[in-house]
Amino acid sequence: MAHSIAPQSARGVHQRLALIVGVVFLLIGAAGFIVTGFSDVTGRDESERLLGFAVNPLHNAVHLLIGILGVSLWASSAGARVFGWILLLVYGAAFVYGLYAVDNPEIDYLNTNDADNWLHLGGAVVGLLIAIWPARRRVVEQPGTTETMPRDVR
Repeated sequence: MAHSIAPQSARGVHQRLALIVGVVFLLIGAAGFIVTGFSDVTGRDESERLLGFAVNPLHNAVHLLIGILGVSLWASSAGARVFGWILLLVYGAAFVYGLYAVDNPEIDYLNTNDADNWLHLGGAVVGLLIAIWPARRRVVEQPGTTETMPRDVR
């Protein structure tokens, strides 16, 4: 009997989530540049808002970078998990940074507000979910037997 293996096109939930998050961040970064333009990279213009979130060109560039990582890493299970850990670390740090930076123009290079902080916390949680989502299981037929064994898809 031949081995029955899940096709390469079968993706885990964590992989699809990494792709969705990557595409969303690419769109947010691009839309942010429509709002802010490309000058005053670390500016704190109160009128520069995207759906209630404060943005500036540096903040938009970070969104684009996260989006590129998500779209680049989603295709493999391991890559998606790496993206999840990166998302957790970057947005966890952004949340902590935002707690100090909101209303403190001397250190707020990303032009954050309270809405951004909640979004950063949510992004960190989504990153953790992507990183620790259980691996897909597949059934492998054992040659010469009628037994099947579950195996983790890595």
